[in-house]
Amino acid sequence: MMNLDEIKRILEMAREHSLSEFEIEQQGIRLRIKRDGARGPATVIGAAEVAASRAPVEAAADTDAEASIELAVVKSPIVGTFYRSPDPNARPFVESGDTVRRGQVLCIIEAMKLMNEIDSELDGEIVEIFVENGQPVQYGDQLFAIRPRQAGS
Repeated sequence: MMNLDEIKRILEMAREHSLSEFEIEQQGIRLRIKRDGARGPATVIGAAEVAASRAPVEAAADTDAEASIELAVVKSPIVGTFYRSPDPNARPFVESGDTVRRGQVLCIIEAMKLMNEIDSELDGEIVEIFVENGQPVQYGDQLFAIRPRQAGS
C-alpha cells in the first residue's frame, strides 16, 4: 500500500517534470494526479478499487504538493472466513473508533483450517468494519477503513 511519503515523492516528481496528468496503480490502489493548467494545483484522486468505491482511498494536494490520505482500506488477501476475535468468547481485536498501530492484529481469516492474522499496515483509527464475524470473504473484499494518523500527530 502506498504511504504518505511515496505519495509526496510522486507529487514532487510530477511537479518537477511538469506533468499535466499521471496515473499509477499499485497493490489495488489507484492514484491519479491531474493538474489544471501548467501552473495550477495538482488534484490527487485515489481509489481502493478501480470499479467500485464503497470506501475509497482519497488524497488531496495543495499547491505545495502536500498530500493527506483520508481513508485507507484493508482488503482480504485470501479467501476464507472472517473472525473479529481469537475465539468466540474473546473481545474483538478492534472496534470502530479504536486507534491501531502498524503490525497490530485486526482480524483472523480462516482458510483451509489455518488461522491467518491480518495486521494493520499503518497507524490510525478504525473508521468502519465492513464484514460481520463469521462471514465468508473473497480475495480483495474490503474488511476495514482506517483513517491514517498523520506524521507528527
